[in-house]
Amino acid sequence: MTCRVASAGSVPSSPTARLGSRPVSTTDWPKVQLHVVTGKGGTGKSTVAAALALALASRGKSVLLCEVEGRQGIAQMFDVSPLPYEERRIASGLPGSEGSAGEVYALHIDAESALLEYLAMYYKLGRAGRALDRFGVIDFATTVAPGVRDVLLTGKVFEAAKDGRKKGTSSKAGQQYDAIVLDAPPTGRIAQFLNVNGELAGLAKAGPIKKQADTVMTLFRSPRTAIHLVTVLEEMPVQETADGVGELHQAKLPVGGVIVNLVRPRDLSAEQLDAARNGTLDRDGIEADLRSAGVEVDKVLVDGLLTEAHDHAERRALEESQRALVHEIGVPIYELPRLPSGVDMGGLYQLAATLREQGMA
Repeated sequence: MTCRVASAGSVPSSPTARLGSRPVSTTDWPKVQLHVVTGKGGTGKSTVAAALALALASRGKSVLLCEVEGRQGIAQMFDVSPLPYEERRIASGLPGSEGSAGEVYALHIDAESALLEYLAMYYKLGRAGRALDRFGVIDFATTVAPGVRDVLLTGKVFEAAKDGRKKGTSSKAGQQYDAIVLDAPPTGRIAQFLNVNGELAGLAKAGPIKKQADTVMTLFRSPRTAIHLVTVLEEMPVQETADGVGELHQAKLPVGGVIVNLVRPRDLSAEQLDAARNGTLDRDGIEADLRSAGVEVDKVLVDGLLTEAHDHAERRALEESQRALVHEIGVPIYELPRLPSGVDMGGLYQLAATLREQGMA
């Protein structure tokens, strides 16, 4: 089955995207510039955001990977020094059929630095702004008014989308990033975070902050943006994903795809799984296979293996039920495997290749 996009920001005709189902030259989101990645804590949304950035770079694109939660997660994943409040090149994509690989730049956005930049741009408060920071006024301002904080964070993303330039280029060059990937707050807060107009309704009716919020919303509600949600095949993350999609639709924000992360390998057939759940596996056959492999067989070992097989089959049945619920959400679905050795740079590139093969990038 394949996914296709009729126009930027629209939902592809099929709700699924399968590995190997399309030529690697196609993508489901050809006109999207800003990819927002969200997900419940523990689902691996930051890993998925990093892999998506690498996948986009493998098409020769210049990609900016942004984070706004203050955890320096990008630096840890790419094994680089903590990121400052400026773009830094951190990786290259794998060369593909499009020719030379693109590059991934990273930006760590914090509200305090964004407010200082905002004050310098709009109110010409250079040294005065830094003095306010030393007295704790900046931190106070961004803490007591969370709506303003979100405007500052999203405003920086908007600036990058509008005229974000690679580090080292002149302001006259005007070289834009081909794509931006935002490692956004968790699903439970994503609609509130992106719907900055609604958050400011009781704080600012006019003025520069309100104007900036209005401008940001023109990007977030446009076909240039897609909000992707990361989940795992467990009850709470899947339910939160479904709720998040509903909240985004209600806020008139463009929903992208759902990335099912940490998928276990399907190395047993449906018949074998049923037998494991029902306790009807061929015990004699298992013992014979163990002996042929040179394993000393006893009752405790075989009983333990049968118990593990039963638990695995129960887990797989739960995952399949949750997968069915994910399909009912009605958006494109992509799946990423659980990597046995964990996620390092090699793993990120592997996940990036999988996203590209499935048509997400």
